[in-house]
Amino acid sequence: MTVDRALLVYLLHLAESFGGAQDRPFGGAQDRPRGLMSDVKLQQLAFLCELQLFDKRLKGFHFEFFRYAYGAFSKDLDNDLLSLRRKERVENFSLSEKAADALTILKEAEKSDETNARVIEIIQAVAGTYAPQDGDAVTKAVEAVELILPDQLGQIAIRDVSFHSTILVPSRIEVDAEFTLPPATLTRLNAALGY
Repeated sequence: MTVDRALLVYLLHLAESFGGAQDRPFGGAQDRPRGLMSDVKLQQLAFLCELQLFDKRLKGFHFEFFRYAYGAFSKDLDNDLLSLRRKERVENFSLSEKAADALTILKEAEKSDETNARVIEIIQAVAGTYAPQDGDAVTKAVEAVELILPDQLGQIAIRDVSFHSTILVPSRIEVDAEFTLPPATLTRLNAALGY
């Protein structure tokens, strides 16, 4: 999904350096030390973003997650990351110059819609809090998240959920608003992402 890929590019943009995401939402100061990113850490950051968005009754990402040996894992996110690498928008975990247009379009989308601005703000807050931490600390934060069990049977920490159990299904969560783009902007964004 185009919005997922674009927000993933933005999350990588924010996470490229330790902290300071709020100070450089789209400009990206390159003189800051680079964060150590890994597949596991990126998965955890995206999961935490989705949780925070849902807590505010908003939807940005649409990734389904299941319990993995190291926190949360989304095959959809993994596939989108691989696709962005094939389209040469991402090199390892850093954005290539070809991703710049996608960031520009996201900046326009943020300015043109209040919900989009709130989604971007929440992603910035999550990245600002967790991207500076090492991967183990972020994974521990995810594993400490407590999920509400169905039928009001209580709560369970993710670390206590059986491996490979589904822990987040965005299509089943009701929200008040969602990150959206007009068709013409979606077309431009698709092209910017190489699709």
